Amino acid sequence: MHNVTLATPDDFEGWRAAARALVMAGIPPEEVEWRAEGDPVPLFGGSPPPAPPAEAPPPRVPRGFPDLAGLVIRHRDPARFALLHGLLHRLQQERGLLDDAADPAISRANTMARAVRRDAHKMHAFLRFREVRVEDGALAAPLAEAGPMGVPDTAPTRSIAPALRDLGPLEASNEMVPERLAPVAAPAPENRFVAWYEPEHHILRAESGFFVRRFAMLRWSILTPALSAHWDGEAVTFGPGARRADAPAEDAAETLWRAYFASIFNPARLKPDAMRAEMPRKYWRNLPEAQDIPRLMQEAPKRVAEMVARGATPPVERRQRAVHLPAIIRAAQPEAPGGVDSSMPADLLTPNEDFAEAQAALRRDLLARNDLPPWVANATQPVMGEGPQNPLLMFIGEQPGDEEDLKGQPFVGPAGRLWNKALEEAGVPRDEAYVTNAVKHFKFTPTGKRRLHQSPDAGDITFYRPFLMREIGFVGPRLIVTLGATALRAVSGRAMPVTKVRSSLLRDPEGRPFYPTVHPSYLLRLPDPAAKAREYDRFVEDLGQAAATARNLPAR
Repeated sequence: MHNVTLATPDDFEGWRAAARALVMAGIPPEEVEWRAEGDPVPLFGGSPPPAPPAEAPPPRVPRGFPDLAGLVIRHRDPARFALLHGLLHRLQQERGLLDDAADPAISRANTMARAVRRDAHKMHAFLRFREVRVEDGALAAPLAEAGPMGVPDTAPTRSIAPALRDLGPLEASNEMVPERLAPVAAPAPENRFVAWYEPEHHILRAESGFFVRRFAMLRWSILTPALSAHWDGEAVTFGPGARRADAPAEDAAETLWRAYFASIFNPARLKPDAMRAEMPRKYWRNLPEAQDIPRLMQEAPKRVAEMVARGATPPVERRQRAVHLPAIIRAAQPEAPGGVDSSMPADLLTPNEDFAEAQAALRRDLLARNDLPPWVANATQPVMGEGPQNPLLMFIGEQPGDEEDLKGQPFVGPAGRLWNKALEEAGVPRDEAYVTNAVKHFKFTPTGKRRLHQSPDAGDITFYRPFLMREIGFVGPRLIVTLGATALRAVSGRAMPVTKVRSSLLRDPEGRPFYPTVHPSYLLRLPDPAAKAREYDRFVEDLGQAAATARNLPAR
C-alpha cells in the first residue's frame, strides 16, 4: 500500500501531479491511500509511491475532466481523491467514460460537483461582511481571542484576532475602480470588514477571487471553521480557521439594511416555496434581515387585505395586453392572492410537491408580470408546458406558433404534428414526454391577415429563462431534449451551434443532462425532398437515441 499526502484538503495541483505519476507508474487505485496534511495518519502506515518510468507516456483525459476534478476536489467527502484517481485510471482505456452518466463513479462525481457549485452559489449570496473599526493599526473593539482550529501542522499557531490586527489599517488608495464594479462610496480608511461563514465544502480558496473582484476597494477577512482569507488590497492570504465569536456580531449598517429590506418587502408577491428553495433556514443566522422574515410573513395577509381594499394602482405605460389579466384580477379582488393567507404555515420547510399547483403557479406568476417584452401585447395568451411529472424526456422548443398561440397548447401546429409523428416512429410513448417552449409567448409581426413568425432574440430568452428553469425543476425529467438553437441557448445559458453539439450528451450549469437536436420546423423549411427525408430519418434517430440514453439515467 502506498500513501500520498496533499498539502491542503483542496490541493488540486498536488493531486493532479501525484495522480499523473501513479497512472504513469501503473499503480492501480486500490493500492493507494490518500490524505490531506492534518488528516489522521493511516493505521498501518505505507510507503510513498515510486517514481514513474522516464519513458512512460503521460495520461490523457477528455477536455471536461480537469474542470470536473477541480470541483470534486473541493468536496468534503474523504474518498474524493481515490474516486478521481479511479476515474483517471479508467479514462486511459474508456475514452467515452465521462459521457456515461449512468456509470456509478461518474454519477457520484457529478453529484459531488453539483454540491460544490451550489455551496459556492450560496456563499456568494449569503455571506455578509460587518464593519470593524481599526485605530492605529489595532482593532478598536478587539475580537475575542481564539485558538487555532483546523490548522495544518506547518501553519503557525496563533489566533485570528492578532492576525486581523497584523493586517493594519486601510491606506488611502488611488487605484482605479474596475468598470464592472458598481460605484460605491469608499469606506473610511480606518475600517475593515469581517465575515463569518460556514461552508459545507472546501471552497474558500477557490471562491476568494469572486470577493476580490466584487469588493476590490475594501480590506476584508472571511472566517470559516477550517480556514480564513484576508484581502489587503493587493493579495489574498490564508490563515487558520476561527470560531464564530471571532467575527463581529453586528454593525451600525444592519439596522438601516433591515429597515430597507422591510420597506421593499411585498406581501402580495410572497412565495414561501421559492424562498425556502433559494434560502434554506440554516443560512438565516448569518443574515441580518432574516430575523424579520417570520414577522413579515405573519403580517402579510393583513397587509394584502389592506392593499386590496385600497384598489389597484393605474397600469404602467406599455403594460401587457389586458387579455392576460382578467382572471387574475377577478380572483384577487375578493380575497388575498393564493399562497398568502391566514392558514399559511410560518415554517418555510414545509414542502409543496403538488405538480398541478406548481404548473398553475408558474402561469399565474407569468401573467402577473408587468415588465413583459413589448411585443407580448400582440400575443393571445401564454402557452405553458404539458405532460407528466418526472417524465422520461422533457422536450423544449423555441416558442409557440400561430396555432399554439390561439389554442393555448404547445406543439399543436405543423412542426408539432411532425414532432408527434417522429416521436411515434422513434418508439417513445407520448405519455413519457413533457413538452414546453423556452419562450412562452408567440412573437410575430402582423401582416394583414397573416402573423409572420419572428425568432426570439437574446433578451427574450434571458427574460423567460427563470420561468423555464423553474419549470424544469418541478417537472423533474430524466433527460432534457433541446429542439433548436433558442432552446439550446436557454438551457445551456450561452450561444452554441446546434450542428456541432447535436446528438451529444451535455450538462447545463446546474449539472442536469440534456441532449441537443434540431427543431422540427427546420425539417419543414428544407426545399429538397431528398434532404428533407434524410434529415427526418436522422431526427427520428436522435429521438430514439435520447430515449435510450434517458432510460440508462437514474430517475429523479
